[in-house]
Amino acid sequence: MIHEVDQVLRNMLTGGALEGSGIEISFDAPTRDWAARRNGPVINSYLYDIREDVKRRQRGHVDIRDDRDVVVKRRQPPRWFRLSYLVTAWTKRPEDEHRLISAVLATLIPRELIHPDELPPSLRRLGLTVALSVAGIQTEARSLAEIWSALGGELKPSLDVVITAPFPAYPEYDAGPPVTEGASVRVRAGLEEDAPVLEERAHRPAQIAQAKAARGNRA
Repeated sequence: MIHEVDQVLRNMLTGGALEGSGIEISFDAPTRDWAARRNGPVINSYLYDIREDVKRRQRGHVDIRDDRDVVVKRRQPPRWFRLSYLVTAWTKRPEDEHRLISAVLATLIPRELIHPDELPPSLRRLGLTVALSVAGIQTEARSLAEIWSALGGELKPSLDVVITAPFPAYPEYDAGPPVTEGASVRVRAGLEEDAPVLEERAHRPAQIAQAKAARGNRA
């Protein structure tokens, strides 16, 4: 899932205000060695933190339906994870870096939500919208200054981009076939298996559904 979110972010950064610019998009750690090796302008999106959004954790199961709206499989609900990226611009002049950062802001600010159609297949089939925030209040345990210190580099202007994406739960398991026959109740004259049947009542699924609907209307 993580590499697919990387691709979603790459697609967004190469579009919008940066479309046609040819700016390289990198996901490498922006260390001193990496900075010394680069040859041209780069937008760096370093994934520095991964943690679950426990407020969105769900219990139970999710139904998977076929074209006839029949439940054919079930799976656990997806778990949601906050992927935090340190986005920086690298050029020879600070003014150019500021222009690139402004272009990144202009590209990402309107994208608070990412529609399922823009996601890769494994995430798209969940039918869930993915949230994106940019330059928000720092809420992680480590500050950006501490991250720069750990990378061994000098502090640069950066954007904290957080994408909260679902991680599909596996495996899926088959669901039982839909009920097509109702239960029946037989009243016999005795406990013996061959005792004569005094009364028999059958309840079909359609009749049960109609009875529930009637009770609901009366309420």
